Amino acid sequence: MKHPLQIGVTGGIGSGKSMVCRVFKALGVPVYEADERAKWLTEHDPILKADISRVLGPLAYDTQGRYNRAWVATQVFADPARLAQLNAVIHPRVLSDTVAWVGQHASQPYVIKEAALMRAAGDGNSLDKVIVVQAPVAVRIERVRQRDPHRSDDEIQHIIRRQISDDERRQLADYVLDNDESRLLLPQILSLHAVFSAQSAV
Repeated sequence: MKHPLQIGVTGGIGSGKSMVCRVFKALGVPVYEADERAKWLTEHDPILKADISRVLGPLAYDTQGRYNRAWVATQVFADPARLAQLNAVIHPRVLSDTVAWVGQHASQPYVIKEAALMRAAGDGNSLDKVIVVQAPVAVRIERVRQRDPHRSDDEIQHIIRRQISDDERRQLADYVLDNDESRLLLPQILSLHAVFSAQSAV
């Protein structure tokens, strides 16, 4: 068994995956937030900045070298080919960053990788297991509405439709955390923490 175990955490918008990761972090487990790291790398990684400028042109960054996220969104939102080009330069840099990060935590029993998009463990990735955080769509919409009052219901529904379905997500899952407010979430997380800690000791 390789160390540390690499556990993926994913879930749709409003499912509570970020909260789950905060609990793991409070338990002392290192958490890699792929989406946040990707944003950081677009601002600070010189190789990635050069690649993005090559793909999208000089307007991708402002005169102070800051990533022009709003402009980039207008360029790729309705252009799947351009979005694919952008992802093709971002994803390898995030992968390299992830590998380096895991190496920095080699002494840990296990680490968590959080990402909105994820493949099943072992499907061309280094994950050992995948946790899916799930909740009914109506509950998720209400959470997002409270968290992001600037978003309209139509916008929230649009985001949900663009993400993979709950059924597709469950097919990725080695473990499912129910965050539907009918079951306590913390005991479910503590149970998995015990499982992963025990597996890493084998």
